[in-house]
Amino acid sequence: MEKLDLLAVALGLAALAGVNLYLTVFVTGLAIHFHWITLAPQYQSLEVLGNPWIISVAGALYFLEFFADKIPWVDSISDAVHTVIRPIGGALLAIQVVGHPSPAFTVIVALLAGGTSLIAHTAKAATRLASNTSPEPFSNIGLSLGEDAAVLGGLALVHFNPVLALVIFLIGIGTFFYFAPKILRAMKAKIWLAWKKLNGPADRDVPVKLPATLPTRLASVFAHENILGETIAWAVPCISGRGPGIPANLFGALIATNEEPRRLIFVARKSGRPFARTIDLEGSIVDHEPRFLFENLVISPGSGKGRPYSFIFSRPSAALVEQIIGDLRERLREPVLHEQIVADSAGRIG
Repeated sequence: MEKLDLLAVALGLAALAGVNLYLTVFVTGLAIHFHWITLAPQYQSLEVLGNPWIISVAGALYFLEFFADKIPWVDSISDAVHTVIRPIGGALLAIQVVGHPSPAFTVIVALLAGGTSLIAHTAKAATRLASNTSPEPFSNIGLSLGEDAAVLGGLALVHFNPVLALVIFLIGIGTFFYFAPKILRAMKAKIWLAWKKLNGPADRDVPVKLPATLPTRLASVFAHENILGETIAWAVPCISGRGPGIPANLFGALIATNEEPRRLIFVARKSGRPFARTIDLEGSIVDHEPRFLFENLVISPGSGKGRPYSFIFSRPSAALVEQIIGDLRERLREPVLHEQIVADSAGRIG
């Protein structure tokens, strides 16, 4: 039981270090230095954290991170820098907890603790990237304060009931792995969109032409879906947003065919496997929603019932999205115009 407690404390501190390394060291050091907690004999190696120099350095770094963590995009830059620092710090904390019983055990604990810190750090970084798509700073401030509160609560739990803390951390890790594909897709999409925004403005006045060819990796997906041999009118690369039956943050392409003017096909690869979804445009409303980080194409049911589809384009693709909107509205309007012409002809004959 004593060894289980020791491992629980080591991995618990590593997980909290993955969220905020400096706060974890600073608060633990203060608690030891001012004797707010009494270390059991097996944890005497942690006394070094109570050194005034360690407390001062950790406190100064936490002070800087406290403000950086609440500024949109500055927090993500900080997370990128700490991708290496937090796992190493978590591993060192865990090693300090268990001491050095044997070289092999020390390496095993370091690997487990480093991995635990990296998982916690990745979850935090992905959450911050998602929140940074909105220009308002309040979500960042709320997340930062929530993370600090979680670290403080986690430290208390590790002290009073390390085994329960370990169980909670394991559940958290399991949850992370369950949602990992979605989290990693979201991170990839946000990083790509941020990079595109930095490298080009949203210029709607530049004339563009809708591309009619698919990237090689998606051509086979459409060929498998295209049973009737339809020809491509245009095929535009994009990222899936929200929509019935379409997972978010898939890098794919939106395809319109000449034979089916009231239908679109979204093709992509999900975890390496082909993915295709047909979208019926009948009675739909098509709109363009410019966002802080991207251009959003929204296809909503005309009746107002049902979930809309959204597709994400980089900020420099604003003119391209306008072209898509114009083409889709023309496709939806053509049958109405045809019916009106027929009706006018019948009226003249009558």
